Amino acid sequence: MRWTKRISIVDVHAAGEVGRVITGGVLDIPGRTIAEKKRHLETEADDLRRFCLFEPRGSAAMSVNLLLPPTSAAADLGMIIMESTDYPAMSGSNLMCVCTAALELGIVPMTEPVTKLVVETPAGLLPVTAHCLDGKCQSVTLDNVPCFVEELDANIEVEGVGTVQADITFGGAFFAIVDAARLGFAMVPDEARELVDLGERIKSAASEQFTIVHPEMPDINSVTFTLFGGPPRGAENVRKSAVVISPGRLDRSPCGTGTCARLATLHHRGLIASGTPMIHESLIGTRFIAEVVAETEVAGRAAVVPRLTGQAWIFGTQELALDPSDPFPAGFTLTDTWGNGVRGLNSAP
Repeated sequence: MRWTKRISIVDVHAAGEVGRVITGGVLDIPGRTIAEKKRHLETEADDLRRFCLFEPRGSAAMSVNLLLPPTSAAADLGMIIMESTDYPAMSGSNLMCVCTAALELGIVPMTEPVTKLVVETPAGLLPVTAHCLDGKCQSVTLDNVPCFVEELDANIEVEGVGTVQADITFGGAFFAIVDAARLGFAMVPDEARELVDLGERIKSAASEQFTIVHPEMPDINSVTFTLFGGPPRGAENVRKSAVVISPGRLDRSPCGTGTCARLATLHHRGLIASGTPMIHESLIGTRFIAEVVAETEVAGRAAVVPRLTGQAWIFGTQELALDPSDPFPAGFTLTDTWGNGVRGLNSAP
């Protein structure tokens, strides 16, 4: 075999959402910090993301994470998140996948019953507690970056729908959080396609109509996701959600950053107190648990620090390779599954 590129991959999912982890085949990325390394990939070396995520080697319904040595002496490992259309600064489900892979494969030492780590992400250093037994990572708990509400009850004009009211909240990315019932959704799996179609339209309209910039991370400067929220149910305070991810699919998990954004919104409205757990449930029934563990500020805005807990599972390993005669060295996409507007749409021979 005449391979010119070989990348080692661990396949992991957190609550159903696939977050591949690159463990070998990529030399270190230029940059003094993980944030700078992310910027280099985004602007100078996007072929890695496309190689791993675009067809024929990948699909729209997954992410890929590059596991790196940390640049901070306070961290145990570093990670860069790559999704279908961009490089998020933070992702709860992907962090769960990376920590699970790193611990279960022995990349970082596992201590039972509790392993404490610090993960360097483009959004900053995040403390992580992993509960482990018999070599298995049974849960991953992380304290997210401070999360805050940018706009309450924002009126978004959506073509063909009219005015849609949304809360725009930062949970690691900016979300437009809308009431699912008000828009006619029962939050059942059969609605997934309709949720995606409307969610992409809401996100696009919100991005066009509202100027949103994180005051401390200016690279985060638009609404990235729509979150459809269902009402609370039962004594456990279970709330269902559906988060729409570009180019047009649902997060299979409850979405880690979406869970944190929703928790921040509910806390801001006085609907959930600090220290009170919220169970966030996806359309396929998987769950994350979150609670506010601290109240703080971000550039004068009231903010909270959410603590998020979930579990990830390794389900395979593989090696992605490139034959020099392959006509698609950086992959390709088609609008039947990828929609319009994906960067680097096609790689011609």
